[in-house]
Amino acid sequence: MHVSASGSTTNPWGCVVSVGNSAHSPARYTSAIDGVNFDVFDEAAAIGHVVAELSAGRGGFVITPNIDILRQLRKPVYRDLAEAADLVLADGMPVVWASRLLRRPLPARVAGSSLIFSLSRAAADHDFSIFLLGGVEGAAERAASLLAREGVRVAGWQCPAFGFERDAAALASIDAALATTAPSIVYVGLGFPKQERLIMRLRELFPATWFVGCGGSIAFAAGDIDRAPSGMQKAGFEWLHRLAMEPKRLARRYLVDDVPYAFALLLRSAVGGLRR
Repeated sequence: MHVSASGSTTNPWGCVVSVGNSAHSPARYTSAIDGVNFDVFDEAAAIGHVVAELSAGRGGFVITPNIDILRQLRKPVYRDLAEAADLVLADGMPVVWASRLLRRPLPARVAGSSLIFSLSRAAADHDFSIFLLGGVEGAAERAASLLAREGVRVAGWQCPAFGFERDAAALASIDAALATTAPSIVYVGLGFPKQERLIMRLRELFPATWFVGCGGSIAFAAGDIDRAPSGMQKAGFEWLHRLAMEPKRLARRYLVDDVPYAFALLLRSAVGGLRR
């Protein structure tokens, strides 16, 4: 270890305007995709929002649903995770396509694997520190080293052992590390829904800190996994690149669970858009 809303309205484009999760938070413009309200932000706007909230002394919770996470968020047992988040960002082109078909367009995909770099650079510009929590053994340390070379102030990192969420001592260790280092932003890369459950707990303990559920993004920041070429990302085929790199781990998730769901989502969205 190293040291929504009380009221809402809908605009003509179908996006909901609601009050923030606290009395001092700004109003949110959201677009409902398969029952989840996504914030109508591109990457620059999302970063600007987090920086502004940190500057005002307010923390928050970012969830970045891709198709796989959005599919799971349909289950009632997980729905509270999206509802508790202060920012819900679309990490997946199919989610953006669905919003356009529904005529509730999101401006762009906001990928966690990109945000860990761009938000960290913005944090450095404002002298905010970051903490890396998660990843396989050694990944967070490698990511911290590479980010520090770019001028990012890394407060610390930790890779919790498997089963940490059932270990009071392990949870206390995480609490102590964050209390000691007092980071402005914590990237939690433990996979959905484990990372979001942990963030909901930490959010209560550290109300001035922003927590970002970033999945495998720590591995990207560490240089352990290469991102797909930009053309594949823009075309919505980054998942094919990931599948080619990790076929045993991802084949069932992508081909059996996510692809059929994505097609069904786009079909439902197209029908919904026509009805609108």
